[in-house]
Amino acid sequence: MSVFRSTKHIYAQIIDDTNGTTLASASTLDKEFKEGKAEGKKVDIAKAVGNLIGKRALDKGITKVVLDRNGFLYHGRVKSLSDGAREAGLNF
Repeated sequence: MSVFRSTKHIYAQIIDDTNGTTLASASTLDKEFKEGKAEGKKVDIAKAVGNLIGKRALDKGITKVVLDRNGFLYHGRVKSLSDGAREAGLNF
């Protein structure tokens, strides 16, 4: 699972490295978040994105992933996203 964050948004993708394909993705630009459902602190929104990517992965039968932080420190929004994915049922 690859995580990228910008000043406004956070993105998560589950990528199959052997085939180079994206299996599941979620971000703050998804339909659920654009409609204004997710309000509050950026950390809370990142946790909601983590829950969403976790649910989408489990729907496709993916239960175990490796976290790629892309050089971002493991705190704040990145930690919150991974906590949300763990709560949804993903194993790291």
